[in-house]
Amino acid sequence: MNILVQALHTISYMGLPLLFAIVLHEYAHGWMAEKCGDQTARLQGRLTMNPLAHIDPLGTVIVPIICLLLPGSFLLGWAKPVPVNPRNMGRPRRDMALVAAAGPAMNLILAVVSALLLALLLTGEPSLSPRQQPDAEETSSLFTTMVLRPIAVMAFYSVIINVFLALFNLIPIPPLDGGRVLTCLLPAKPAMALARLEPYGMLILVGLIVFDKELRVIHTISSTFVSGLSGTILSTALGIGSSTP
Repeated sequence: MNILVQALHTISYMGLPLLFAIVLHEYAHGWMAEKCGDQTARLQGRLTMNPLAHIDPLGTVIVPIICLLLPGSFLLGWAKPVPVNPRNMGRPRRDMALVAAAGPAMNLILAVVSALLLALLLTGEPSLSPRQQPDAEETSSLFTTMVLRPIAVMAFYSVIINVFLALFNLIPIPPLDGGRVLTCLLPAKPAMALARLEPYGMLILVGLIVFDKELRVIHTISSTFVSGLSGTILSTALGIGSSTP
């Protein structure tokens, strides 16, 4: 019973940040494609921030819930890919690299915005900080407890989730964004060889996840790079917040 309660508690704080991270990631792909001359996403109703247009039942709902329920698991999810047609672009190779990079870039922007929001909340309501005395929460107002504290916790998780999604998607294996960026940057022959991996890309990723205890690829991303970058973003934002008069 305690496991179920803990899982529901975790989902309540991490579900919304993950949904925003996934939806805005795909929106960024479509937005950049339109800037590069491709209207496919808009014509198919995908250039929208409405989550219903982007939700994939497996990647947006089932997989994240399983990740949250499994102890020691990392949070992973995805939305329906935004349709892109390179033929509508003026410089397809360059433009497709920009489209692919737009998703991780959006996640990093969301991480920074979330950190700044958290810093703003902590500046306005110091009792939200875990460094406060234990009795600080008892003296907090109902608005602080019911509204500000959940927002602060979600902002904190949003930083970590968005940094993880940005770095994970930059793994240079198609169909991940990093693989598509690399395909666009490499000379023709190596790019074609890498592009041929795309049908097997998901199998490779599943293998990396299943055998992560031996390979340590995902572990390195989540424990080293994500911790370092999210810590830097948070400390910088909190430093800016504390120095603001």
